[in-house]
Amino acid sequence: MTTRKYYRDFREHLKALEERGKLIRIRREINKDTELMPLVRWQFRGLDEEQRKAFLFEKVVDAKGKRYSMPVTVGTLAATTAIYAIGMMCEPDEIHERWAQAQLHPINPMIVESAPVQDMVWQGNDLLNGHGLDMIPVPISTPGFDNAPYLTSANWITKDPETGIYNIGNYRSQIKSPDRTGGLFTSQHMGQHWRKCKAMGVPLQAAIAIGVTPNIAYSATAKIPFDFDEYRLAGGLAGEAVPVVPCKTIDLLVPATAEIIIEGTIPTDTIEPEGPFGEYPGYMGHRTMSPYLEVTCITHRKDAIYTALMSQFPPSESSKIKHTGTEKIIYKFIRHDSGNSAVIDVALHDEVSGSGQAYCVIKMKNASKADAWRALNASAGFTGAYAKICVAVDDDIDIHDPAMVNWAICFNVRPDEDIAIVKGKSPGLDPSSHPPGMESLAARTASTSALLINAVRPWPYTPVSLPRKQYMEKSKAIWEELGLPTLKPRTPWYGYSLGAWTKEDEEEAEMAVKGDYFVTGKKQTGQRKKS
Repeated sequence: MTTRKYYRDFREHLKALEERGKLIRIRREINKDTELMPLVRWQFRGLDEEQRKAFLFEKVVDAKGKRYSMPVTVGTLAATTAIYAIGMMCEPDEIHERWAQAQLHPINPMIVESAPVQDMVWQGNDLLNGHGLDMIPVPISTPGFDNAPYLTSANWITKDPETGIYNIGNYRSQIKSPDRTGGLFTSQHMGQHWRKCKAMGVPLQAAIAIGVTPNIAYSATAKIPFDFDEYRLAGGLAGEAVPVVPCKTIDLLVPATAEIIIEGTIPTDTIEPEGPFGEYPGYMGHRTMSPYLEVTCITHRKDAIYTALMSQFPPSESSKIKHTGTEKIIYKFIRHDSGNSAVIDVALHDEVSGSGQAYCVIKMKNASKADAWRALNASAGFTGAYAKICVAVDDDIDIHDPAMVNWAICFNVRPDEDIAIVKGKSPGLDPSSHPPGMESLAARTASTSALLINAVRPWPYTPVSLPRKQYMEKSKAIWEELGLPTLKPRTPWYGYSLGAWTKEDEEEAEMAVKGDYFVTGKKQTGQRKKS
């Protein structure tokens, strides 16, 4: 019997989190505009990753005292790597292979005639009479700085007006009125759809899916090639076709088991201000002139649940969900698409370095100098603002541990030979690319550069200066026998050879641990030379 690799809906995933002790239910009343996101934020500023949980807020009110029937969840998709793995229905160390297989074996979506997400249908005057965007308890993500509530787990769905290929992307969305919401997507794949429609003189049809299954959410936040349909990637992650249903007012297919669908059209002849909003680099995103969605219909399940992503300052749920999938996309890109078999893994950092998608580390095995530079250049050329700082290291380096990466940089790098700067990098929301107030000019002219560091050892090194494994293991048993504090071994926790170690070195070390080091001393008297 085959083990199922996907959740039928968001609720099944929520249940799995609760059963594994990863969900906290908040039953007291919480203000979505001033209390909700700051409460969840504390676990990203005050707890180690393994202590973080997903949150379900059952009684939500706003700053004016309005009570909402929908509960709100945060952290359900990627508060931690363990929660992300639960979403993938696998162990954390299996995420890498699941992503590789999904890209190599995508599955087309399956159209169904009816869907739970269309239990309730609101359109026309309904949208202005309590059943528009104002019925959704959207929290303010950065109270005191954001200018409105923003949809943060908004999976925007559009299709190319020329090819019909779908795109699903997670983009921020400012709530502006009961039937209008902004969207910051012009630099993304969806922006290409919008510009094609603009050239054709027609609006772009779009839908926003909220409360989707993890495979869809993870696909929407990963940076895959422009013409790779995210529905097909989500099918590959699940090992089964994603069920989709036609929208009520526009010509798009949307996830059948989502919690909420917002349908509408995006004018291509006008744009308006959008922002500021707290963003992933850890600074407020600027106010920009951006497109907006005119809502034509909202559908949802009878007892819908609203889902938000914790974004803003890294580390965050947003940085975790984006980098966990995208690092596997970059891995495939530089190993398979670029034909570099020396590449064995890729990491994007956010937990300790606080850099989110900008800091990319590539693990390589038996890499030549050419292999390392090919990998570095390929990573720098990856889409968007990802991989601004790119480091190549050997296979014994824990690429998720900044201390080990820094160790490699400090002692494997010759700055005059092993560091390069390449120009022409897309800046994304990098605040160093332009000063405040220059957003309109920057949209056309801004670019940044990438720093490439080859920290692969240039030749065989002497062993890592820690006791050999068998001695560390024996002493660990003694440690535990003494009842000392629980250890969390950090790589490297034992020494190992890196090639520059002779048979004589080995023999002398063996004699030392046997107490025969005077033999070595006596031998060395016969090796004296004139000084």
